Amino acid sequence: MQIWRSILGAALVLVTLSAGPLNAQEAPATIYGELLQQVQTGRIFPDSKTFADAVPQREPSAIMADYRRTAPANRAALEVFVLANFVVPGVNDRGTDILRRHIRNLWPMLVREPDVPTTGGSLLPMTERYVVPGGRFREMYYWDSYFTMLGLAVDGQQQLIESLLDNFTFTIERFGHIPNGMRTYYLGRSQPPFFALMLDLSDNDDRALAARRLAALRKEHAYWMAGATCLDATGACARVVRMPGGALLNRYWDDHPLPRDESYLEDLTTARQDPSRSATVIYRHLRAGAESGWDYSSRWLADPRRLSSIRTTDIVPVDLNSLMLIMEEEIAERCAAQDDQACAAAYTDMAGERREALQHYFWMAEEDRFADWDRVSRAPTPRVSAAMLFPLFAGAATKDQAAAVAQTVTRSLLAPGGLRTTPLHTGEQWDAPNGWAPLQWIAIAGLERSGQEELACEISRRWLETVSRAFTETGKMLEKYNVEERTPGGGGEYPTQDGFGWTNGVTSALLERYAGNPVCEMQRQAISLQDAR
Repeated sequence: MQIWRSILGAALVLVTLSAGPLNAQEAPATIYGELLQQVQTGRIFPDSKTFADAVPQREPSAIMADYRRTAPANRAALEVFVLANFVVPGVNDRGTDILRRHIRNLWPMLVREPDVPTTGGSLLPMTERYVVPGGRFREMYYWDSYFTMLGLAVDGQQQLIESLLDNFTFTIERFGHIPNGMRTYYLGRSQPPFFALMLDLSDNDDRALAARRLAALRKEHAYWMAGATCLDATGACARVVRMPGGALLNRYWDDHPLPRDESYLEDLTTARQDPSRSATVIYRHLRAGAESGWDYSSRWLADPRRLSSIRTTDIVPVDLNSLMLIMEEEIAERCAAQDDQACAAAYTDMAGERREALQHYFWMAEEDRFADWDRVSRAPTPRVSAAMLFPLFAGAATKDQAAAVAQTVTRSLLAPGGLRTTPLHTGEQWDAPNGWAPLQWIAIAGLERSGQEELACEISRRWLETVSRAFTETGKMLEKYNVEERTPGGGGEYPTQDGFGWTNGVTSALLERYAGNPVCEMQRQAISLQDAR
């Protein structure tokens, strides 16, 4: 099938352009003019013949229009531009090397140096170098950074990983948690807690540093569990919910029931659309939805077609509680390594209780899936979503459950270009037809961990094909993709962004993981045989 060959890059090399007959007869210097001059005089490639022999990946006129509009500011930016738009002999003409090299060249474009505090500005200064997602996201973000770090790990950027960990540790020490992003207006909320998993990407074995990071991780856990001390008659406070059987689980929240600074008009507009509800209640639900990272999705909506029906804080999310399980198990393991057996025992007990609660409240045997739990109706929600894969990722699902979830995913979420976020088309960006890099990774890693390697490989193959195709057509790595049409994604409060940190990270990590997986390799060989026939 053509899909696999596209992933390996053959389609990039053999791409057919619709240039007219005149362009077909013109020399590169005529077609590319100033671009060629800059590449050749800047010695982007040691041999001048290299660029002269390069093959454009899309219409030359479109490439030149982008070149004139973006005007690469330095040699590194110019190289990134060239490799994104041309198949260059001996450089990026070897299959997946096209994407890998492009991403490796993108990392410096997304790196920022330590910040200088500015009076009256909203940026929370970082003390070490960090990576931004790209586009309108010009500061460091929480859960984005974990998926970015996956790519940094396989692309030889270990020092940058340690810098990011230092920044996150410092941030917890200063604020008590990791905010949504490094802006003052994000301090009222966090994001899906991936700090525990970030720590596993470190190769620093300094015992004192490990103790400092463990203290920060425990402090983050305390932030998420702080509501346990103020539970009211409703059984909830801040980010903590007491379940009917007494277990303490977590929900998304925000400390400020106000319009978001960064989406002020949008929140005012949404609140006005439902005069039957208090505006402050709607603002809280909107902000909690932003803490979830899924801003926004039918997961949080009473009416999938109306954002104003949002009710995030009424829902106990399966993904958040799976991540909290990972955090508690990680703390227990790190406490044991520090010879703090009392700590290890306490967090082991917490993890055990949460593991039991995940099975009791979130597993829907009759529907073969894990679900969010509605604390108002006191039952699982009807919304099918990719969040069902988080218990697999956390190792909290049985083999039978994983097999059942795999069938549900194949039936409801698997699209031609990867994993849908939900099956519903609502216009919200965390619904169909969009697919997102972090959810592809969670699904692939979770399915593989649970013995469902064939589906893991299939999602990986389809997703890489989507990223490869969009890169071929646009020269960009994008924030999200339409996995039904294998095109750039859409919907939500802002245009699709390019850059893009977590897509770069997951793509590099999957290309590394995919190539060495024997099940995926068998699948690739089977596809190649079908193509040959």
